[in-house]
Amino acid sequence: MSSRQAALSLYRRALKLALDWTVQRHLWRGQAIYIRSLFEKNKDVSDPRLQRALLKETEKLLEHWKHPDPYIHPTAPGGSKYERNLPTPHQDPPPRLKF
Repeated sequence: MSSRQAALSLYRRALKLALDWTVQRHLWRGQAIYIRSLFEKNKDVSDPRLQRALLKETEKLLEHWKHPDPYIHPTAPGGSKYERNLPTPHQDPPPRLKF
């Protein structure tokens, strides 16, 4: 994986992590802008060693700030409403009698 792909992956993870802590979107948006500014600040780093160091540091920060009980959407797997009211399996009609 290139450092660009790794940075994009970490950026998405940071946004999702922020959403775990702040479920309401209007409050989360300010945090998303702050996270974007942090990533934008280091976008022109071209030294591979410094890039790896920044990625490792970001990975450690995300692990440190990981939510102990992340938000799971109710209808998502593991959510409170997941598979609660499953539709009944389709049953074939009884065979017709021929006269």
